[in-house]
Amino acid sequence: MKRSESLFETLPEETPAFSDAMMLPGTRSMVVQRHNGIVQSSHDWLAEEAPVALVYNGVSHVVMMVTPHELPLLALGFSLAEGIASSPQEIYDIEERQGPRGIELHIELAGRAFEALKQRRRNLVGRTGCGVCGMEQIEDVCRPLPMLPFTQRFPLAALDHCLTQLHERQKLGHRTGCTHAAAWLSPTGVVLGQCEDVGRHVALDKLLGLRAQQGWQDGAALVTSRASYEMVQKAAQCGVEILFAVSAATSLAVDTAVRYGVSLVGFSRPGRATLYTHPERLK
Repeated sequence: MKRSESLFETLPEETPAFSDAMMLPGTRSMVVQRHNGIVQSSHDWLAEEAPVALVYNGVSHVVMMVTPHELPLLALGFSLAEGIASSPQEIYDIEERQGPRGIELHIELAGRAFEALKQRRRNLVGRTGCGVCGMEQIEDVCRPLPMLPFTQRFPLAALDHCLTQLHERQKLGHRTGCTHAAAWLSPTGVVLGQCEDVGRHVALDKLLGLRAQQGWQDGAALVTSRASYEMVQKAAQCGVEILFAVSAATSLAVDTAVRYGVSLVGFSRPGRATLYTHPERLK
């Protein structure tokens, strides 16, 4: 099987032989039976998926299914993207612990931020029903955020080069064929860094953690998935003014981008893109 020629279909590479030196973090190998005219045994690569609990000041907050790689970036990015911490300075320490049933990320949070988190959790206690029911829940889901400033510009002519760069750098995607990626693009169209995960939200969380760690401010985010409202909200919470998605945007994502002032672009493919909101940032 040839590697996919498409920028957006990351099929796994077939490996004629296996060695420990070929192992990528976040993957494991297994023997499978392949049918290609004849049935034969070969090695295949799987993206790891594991439960990871985020524990703030000793209190478990959420359990997520993630690729257990670059977990400190996840802890930092999730904390910022969910408004739990307003800056990296409010996170004093991140410790990864292997538990009997999964991984725990113990995050030491500043006292004021932890008190705000506890209050948020108290407000949710006792609510019933499935999904989002009623005005209180809707307000909880769509957090009130200030309108973003208009300080960023990105040349659409540079998007094709960014897509090519990201495709070349998706090691987990090429190896396993089942991960999403999120990348930070410089204003001149250079991929400064990227993260991968089996979960699209988690890939973005990791990227936002990497961005905060590196101190990148100028530029745009690119995700190899659709753009749902959560993706737009996470971007806005972290001050990201421009969000490119390889696939479509949902209606609520567009409404959220209008509300927060995010320039949202979907169907970001070679030679084309769909500009949903605030196109004035895109030169």
